[in-house]
Amino acid sequence: MTPILETKNLTMQFGGLTAVDNVNFKVNPKEIVALIGPNGAGKTTFFNCVTGVYKPTSGDVLIAPNGQTPKRINGLKPNKVTERGLARTFQNIRLFQNMTVLENVMIGRHTKLKSGLLGAIFLPKSVREEEKKVIQDSYNILVDVGLEKFVNELAKNLPYGAQRRLEIARAMATEPALLLLDEPAAGMNPHETKELDEMILNIRDKSKISILLIEHDMSLVMSISEKIFVVDYGKLIAQGTPDEIKNNPEVIKAYLGDDSDA
Repeated sequence: MTPILETKNLTMQFGGLTAVDNVNFKVNPKEIVALIGPNGAGKTTFFNCVTGVYKPTSGDVLIAPNGQTPKRINGLKPNKVTERGLARTFQNIRLFQNMTVLENVMIGRHTKLKSGLLGAIFLPKSVREEEKKVIQDSYNILVDVGLEKFVNELAKNLPYGAQRRLEIARAMATEPALLLLDEPAAGMNPHETKELDEMILNIRDKSKISILLIEHDMSLVMSISEKIFVVDYGKLIAQGTPDEIKNNPEVIKAYLGDDSDA
């Protein structure tokens, strides 16, 4: 099976600090994978290297959406990475707060539009039909994430958990092959987290995509992940199933320390 995402010896240095240290990593098609580790372990830096925010110091980032031949994407701009099938959310909510819920999702569809500047000016029938389809497709995504009742609300008026789901909906509007979620449950209460759990599984099952998430809520990680990678000080220290990870002494030490550290 060809991985949809693979990193080979991925390294990211900032001066004398190595934030990601020779990480080898794979996500297979239709798989839910979690990347966990203590604060400052390098998780978000890894995401930033994969999605084009940072250009890695060394190593390779390879993607193979929809069974294609793996392609190296090091150094591509984030919008080009998105066009190639990767979409992400961020730790801090980045919605267009004064736009409606529907408009936020429609913005995510821009990579799929075929009309150019002249089409936008003269609005031929083909462009009008495309606009109608964008609206319908965006609404359908809102249904998938349970936000259709907020369709005409301003994003800033949504409850916190709904804003988190709207960010995911906007990412899904790009039709990704791999969805990367950076701490999607941050700040959520237990009820909202349970809804998120169900939503992530529904997205994977309905859209047949892969999902990679960074998350500190271990109940969420253990309940939905098929494979977990653990990093500490930028190094990959463990990988395996949820059962293997929760009983791994290196993981326990990284999270809890051990008596020799006292």
